[in-house]
Amino acid sequence: MDTTLPQAPILVAVGANLPHPRHGPPLATCRAALAALEGAGVALVARSRWYRTAPVPVSDQPWYVNGVAAVETALDPRALLALLHAVEADFGRVRAERNAPRILDLDLLAHGDTVLPGPDLILPHPRLHERAFVLLPLADVAPRWRHPVLGRTVAEMIAALPEGQETAVVEEGS
Repeated sequence: MDTTLPQAPILVAVGANLPHPRHGPPLATCRAALAALEGAGVALVARSRWYRTAPVPVSDQPWYVNGVAAVETALDPRALLALLHAVEADFGRVRAERNAPRILDLDLLAHGDTVLPGPDLILPHPRLHERAFVLLPLADVAPRWRHPVLGRTVAEMIAALPEGQETAVVEEGS
C-alpha cells in the first residue's frame, strides 16, 4: 500500500476508547479527527485499516480503536505535534494521567527520517516498536518503513513484539 509514499513518510497514530458526545463511538471519533486534520491543512496520503485493540498496559478500561495515517504537511515536527494536541483538546481530550481512557489520542510516530532525542519531543515515537496497536496499522500504510534509530523494518518489529497484545481488524462499515 505504500508505493506512493515517500521513503520517510510523516506518520500519525490515531486512537480512542471513549465515545465522543458529538462524533459518537471511538471509530467515528477517529475518522472525525482525520477530517479535522485535513481541515487544518494536513493532507491525508494513506490510512490503515482500523483495529480494535486491548489497552496497553492491560487494564479493565474499554478496548481502543487504533489506526495510522501517512500525511503530508509543511509543518515541522514541533508545529505538527502542537496541531495534534490542539485537535485532541478541541475533541475534549484532557491529559490527566498516563494510559488513561481517552476520547482521542493523536501521536506523532515519525516525521520523515527526523530523529529528535527529546525532552519535549522524541522522534521516532519512543515506544512505537513495543506496541501492536501501532505496528499492525503501520504495516498497512508503510510496510517498508524502517525505524531510523533501531534500523529495523516494520515486519522485524512486529516479530519482536511481546506476547499478549490482542488486536482485531475492525470492519470499515462498523
